[in-house]
Amino acid sequence: MFMKEQNSILEKVGKENAFQVPSGYFENFTSEVMKNLPAKETQLLEPRVPTRWEKVRPWVYMTAMFIGAALIIRVASTDRVTNSVATKGNDTEAVSDEYISTALDNSMMDDYSLYIYLTDANPGME
Repeated sequence: MFMKEQNSILEKVGKENAFQVPSGYFENFTSEVMKNLPAKETQLLEPRVPTRWEKVRPWVYMTAMFIGAALIIRVASTDRVTNSVATKGNDTEAVSDEYISTALDNSMMDDYSLYIYLTDANPGME
């Protein structure tokens, strides 16, 4: 059924290409286009001397970027500095025994490894 419809359409329309270019069209194409373009005015540009701000501007921007980065780092690390200053007198903090026992259970260390870790002893240096 589909083939019959397709054949009838091909018989009505035909198989030749309906789109054609006039003969000799591309041989003269470039010259015709150039002939139709308006004449271009050539202007001689005088070399412009950059101003002092144009010369300094990249350095000012780079300096501002580094100052901004330093301020961001300082603000981000202010919390840590404040905490370390507040606890400067105390080298240890109070931790509940329940937390310590949970941490030891989850650390998967045996008693000897824990002893070595806590005493900072080297097993080969005894």
